[in-house]
Amino acid sequence: MARIALTVRIATPLILLAGCVPSTSEPPVTAPRSQAPAAGLDGVLGATARALTDRFGPADLDVREGSARKLQFGSQVCVLDAYLYPRSAGGEAVVTHLDARLPDGRDVDRASCIAALSRRPQAR
Repeated sequence: MARIALTVRIATPLILLAGCVPSTSEPPVTAPRSQAPAAGLDGVLGATARALTDRFGPADLDVREGSARKLQFGSQVCVLDAYLYPRSAGGEAVVTHLDARLPDGRDVDRASCIAALSRRPQAR
């Protein structure tokens, strides 16, 4: 029981101090987004092969296996592999998965790679 009383004695001043913090009616400040959603993953996931080539220029590698397709875009900065699969039988293939890596094979942030590839000379 002594332990409970000690806890109450310590907690009570903290509760009283919590009431001393001034309240603010202003909404919290949030940092602006550094890029529009379409500039990152949202602009590539779900895209068609045509949309990718419109964005990055011709693919450096185009591999087809059945209805699946892999397009690879690269630069001195990074390499992006886009995997496209149809959402329904007979439907157009769209990007469902992305892998990004540095030219030496180490992983890199996919959104950063997309931004870098968007600036390559072949990109439109």
